[in-house]
Amino acid sequence: MRLYDVIVVGSGASGGWVAKELTERGLEVLMLEAGPPRIPTRDFTEHVWPYQLKFRGFGDQRALLTRQPVQRLCYACDEYSHEFFVDDHENPYTTPPDKPFMWIRGRQIGGKTFCWARESYRYTDYEFKAASRDGYGEDWPISYRELEPYYDKVEAFIGVSGSREGLETMPDGRFLPPMNLSCGSLLAKQVIEKQFGWRVMPDRVANLTVPHHGRPACHYCNECQRGCFTASYFNSPAVTLPAAWRTGRLTLQSNAVVSHLLMDPREARARGVHYIEQESKAHRNAYARAVVLAASALESTRILLNSKSSRFPNGVGNSEGVLGHYLMDHFTIEGAGGVIASLQSSRREPTGNPCGFLIPKYVNTRGYPDRRFLRGYRFDGGAEQELYDQAFSIPGFGREWRQKVREQIPYYFSIEAQGECLPREDNYVELDPEVKDAWGIPVLRIHASYGENERAMAQAMREDLERILDAMKLQDVQLPSRHLSIFGKNIHECGTARMGDNPKKSVVNRYHRIHDVKNVFVTDGSVFVTQGCYEPTLTIMALSCRVGELIAESFRRKEL
Repeated sequence: MRLYDVIVVGSGASGGWVAKELTERGLEVLMLEAGPPRIPTRDFTEHVWPYQLKFRGFGDQRALLTRQPVQRLCYACDEYSHEFFVDDHENPYTTPPDKPFMWIRGRQIGGKTFCWARESYRYTDYEFKAASRDGYGEDWPISYRELEPYYDKVEAFIGVSGSREGLETMPDGRFLPPMNLSCGSLLAKQVIEKQFGWRVMPDRVANLTVPHHGRPACHYCNECQRGCFTASYFNSPAVTLPAAWRTGRLTLQSNAVVSHLLMDPREARARGVHYIEQESKAHRNAYARAVVLAASALESTRILLNSKSSRFPNGVGNSEGVLGHYLMDHFTIEGAGGVIASLQSSRREPTGNPCGFLIPKYVNTRGYPDRRFLRGYRFDGGAEQELYDQAFSIPGFGREWRQKVREQIPYYFSIEAQGECLPREDNYVELDPEVKDAWGIPVLRIHASYGENERAMAQAMREDLERILDAMKLQDVQLPSRHLSIFGKNIHECGTARMGDNPKKSVVNRYHRIHDVKNVFVTDGSVFVTQGCYEPTLTIMALSCRVGELIAESFRRKEL
């Protein structure tokens, strides 16, 4: 029986950073990943043309409906990249009839980092100390100042392109040069900044704009959700895992579906984990002095809930009944846009930029109070020529048809708003008492819905979007949706094993250690106390970097 220093469950944004930090500090790490490896030459399709595919990119709809009825609802799950997403029949979950939830998952080495949207934003004390500002909920036990050096380290290593704006609500970072805005986005910047006084800036993304640490710059094919053969955006198999591998201290086991922790019957500590081989269904144990769960917010919580014993009858970390509660996901108001008539042209603008524009949060910050709701929202959007969409709508064929397509290419502007979800105890997950997955592991039953605060915020978001559409003086205007996006759609699920100093209100402490178990740590989005209105991935990586350092220091002091 081999005893590792640390087992890391999960190989995505969080697990990759934990493994890098631990191995570079001398620890022997076993990483367990539920899915297979992905081979760029075989699995990445960003340079594949529609005519090279059997269904011309639209996919075998019968197969998608049969095997991936939930996953196909994600914009990135199509004929090009559906293999990056789980089989819904092998990986079911349940919900109450009146509370639908859209759970998008990627089980492979790298997790969802092959097809994430790459937005990389820092949180501030508007997020970490939100409760101190408005009195709702709990503060994080850490502050922006404590996490700032880890944001620096992560950005400097993975490469984040962005502009320096000097904003209190969105700190500048260690940026590569920003991507350029399109002509339409530059027009939007001019109009919106003049009319409303809101900053419009290039999105901050983990796409390289210059060569960085041996990786080439983005070549602007603009199909990032299909993988990146040149590794010009961050994914863990191309960036953090190779760093861990070079130390010679990383053992990576793919197709290993972890079901639960192996708990010591004599004391409150884990001996390792139990896992099931994905294809053979053989059961295996792995042993280590410490365990890090980095399997994604809901999967890590599922493992903890399923780790039942006489000492922990309700699961590890659930002594106070907090585990599984306070689930959050961003909600969006989408569909707003229209044609910018002044930019219609027969000339082609250079295309392929994977970066649009961002309008940072302004509401409920200094000087912009809105007493209808707590917290706030931000906008993102883009503007580009609609050559191919226009071509599909024009009847005809041959030379005459091609001439029609090229004569006047329309220019489309689109924008959406993304809002913060409040952490509520009644948004929670539990183990379903009857349904199990393909490996015999109890699945999650997810209870999640948006509340009055989200609905009030959504109304303000729609009002602002309509004001922006009016200021842009667009043609063929499409008004924003009247409906909130379904819970889970934004794939930013956070909470359920939240961090805190008080064991009665949280699952892990400020060092990510389970309160009542000495050697189990959780490092993914499940530890979030609040979510803000910004994407969580950069913060997950900064937290994971910090945890790796803290665990290594605990080993040095012989505490683990």
